[in-house]
Amino acid sequence: MSTFKRFEDIEVWQKARALTKRIYDVSNIGRFSSDFAFRDQIRRSSVSVMANIAEGHERGGTKEFAQFLSVAKGSVGEVRSHLYVALDQGYLTQVEFESLTALAVEIGRMIGGLVSYLRKSKIKGAKYRGS
Repeated sequence: MSTFKRFEDIEVWQKARALTKRIYDVSNIGRFSSDFAFRDQIRRSSVSVMANIAEGHERGGTKEFAQFLSVAKGSVGEVRSHLYVALDQGYLTQVEFESLTALAVEIGRMIGGLVSYLRKSKIKGAKYRGS
């Protein structure tokens, strides 16, 4: 396993960034873009995923990082739930929904794996090992 020194090097953060970009892209179109409260909520949820990964990494300890990753995982669940609302409201096509959901599920699994690794790791300081 390699060491990552910057949160930008963490693959799951990169995927969370891609998810956030895609959420912003689809929520800028049609009726989705006019549902301001819902649009803003799904955006905040996706931003929360990448922000909590970054903040946890910057805290400097594995226990804190794992805690922030747990919050990020919860936010991924929130995004997934919002995707169902977007589908049901006709804001997303079935293909868009499936693609975004698959990415969110992958991110959730990756976060879960990183949390498990950190909890078992003997590394306690500012450098984290990741895949």
